[in-house]
Amino acid sequence: MSWARIWVPAAAVAMLLAGCEEKIKPSVLPSVDSRTLPQQESWNSRIVISDSGRTRAVIDAGYIRVYESSKQTEMSQGVVVHFFDPDGHQTSVLTSDEGTVDEGTNNLAAYKHVLVVSENARRLSTEKLYWDNAKQLIHTPEFVRIVSPKEKVQGHGLESDQSLRNYRIFRATGESQEQ
Repeated sequence: MSWARIWVPAAAVAMLLAGCEEKIKPSVLPSVDSRTLPQQESWNSRIVISDSGRTRAVIDAGYIRVYESSKQTEMSQGVVVHFFDPDGHQTSVLTSDEGTVDEGTNNLAAYKHVLVVSENARRLSTEKLYWDNAKQLIHTPEFVRIVSPKEKVQGHGLESDQSLRNYRIFRATGESQEQ
């Protein structure tokens, strides 16, 4: 009997047995719920918020996470928002450490070291600020400070247009220079 007759069937049986081994399943940590993980992640990305073909805001962020179940987009690692009027002119720029966008309304919330600089050199600083997309207004219940070449105003609570031209501060104190 030749070795080839014994070797070929033995090799075939060995390959069949090797192919039938149990597959190893990757382990999943029991404490991780996939429903709490983002469906999308991106780095150094841009979000454009528009209505009827008109850009309302352009958001740049270092890190973006999209959660489809809660319809929230979370942004961190530096957030910069450029706001535009209906004619497409930039009215102001917001910067913050973090923020969220509600996907249903396109409303924005900005957190930590929030600064808004308007086209007329008015500067608003606070720790938390909200932008209402439908009304094109910003507001906050937090402490705010507005500084411009002619005034320094601070207080708790603010409502304003996004260009910081028409604003109302609640419980305000400040200084004004008249010319």
